[in-house]
Amino acid sequence: MPTAHSHLLRGIALFLAAMLLFATLDATAKHLSATFPVPMLVWARYTFHFLLMVVFLAPSLRSGLIRTRHPGTQVVRALMLVATTGFGIAALKRMPLAETTAVVFITPLIVTVLAVPLLRERVTRGRYAAVAAGFIGVLLIARPGGGLGGTGVALALVAALSYSAYQILTRRIAAMESAVTMVFYTALVGTAVMTMALPWYWSGPMPGPAEALLIGSLGIYGGSGHFLLTRAFRLAPASTLSPFLYVQLVFATALGWLVFGQLPDGWTLAGMAVIAASGLWIALSERLAGRSVRHER
Repeated sequence: MPTAHSHLLRGIALFLAAMLLFATLDATAKHLSATFPVPMLVWARYTFHFLLMVVFLAPSLRSGLIRTRHPGTQVVRALMLVATTGFGIAALKRMPLAETTAVVFITPLIVTVLAVPLLRERVTRGRYAAVAAGFIGVLLIARPGGGLGGTGVALALVAALSYSAYQILTRRIAAMESAVTMVFYTALVGTAVMTMALPWYWSGPMPGPAEALLIGSLGIYGGSGHFLLTRAFRLAPASTLSPFLYVQLVFATALGWLVFGQLPDGWTLAGMAVIAASGLWIALSERLAGRSVRHER
């Protein structure tokens, strides 16, 4: 009979697998963005994710998949995630994978600051120090002469701000809504919005068979990652899993080297380490405070 310890280990393993899928999604999107319009990749990421949920979950959950007490918040929250994806892929098009991932990972630091006026949470001096250290880490990555373009850094920062708004909205309704329903609304809204805008951005070369498979894989990576996250959170507390979020930085660095031949320099690695350490400090302090936040990409 499975023990609590074995459930915990399985939850961590599933969470790490989800982080690998999200890093692979980013690497695939970066590769495809060199040829295809960014909005088309965003459309594919949400459309194939939506189709997966309809095929595998709709027959059993039926109306429960879309039943919500906060439809407005669900839609706005989903739009924030769509913006995160769009600006994130646009940043990936211009910057290395590891550096882009690191800048977007300042999200927990921004959420910590915004939680004071928007969620009326109390923030300790230690967390404020972690936030300050995290932004110093960003400056190390985006330092003048570091080789990163200002446009790419700005796009990654906008992605982080959008993701922060998404996380704030998630905190507001997470205790009152089903995790599967929340994931479904992001897929539904993302598909609807990007499909309606198709005539304005569908241009450029038509994908060949191999490229079409890669484009379709974006939704598979995203949808499978969310499924694994849902399973992980059922097996282990979010406070236990949150510190493992930063393993995605390791995956992103490895994929950036293996796929694109890009390795961060010493100053950039130092900045990434500072951001990860700052985020871990906040995650651990939130664990002690009994709070958690869901992760989605």
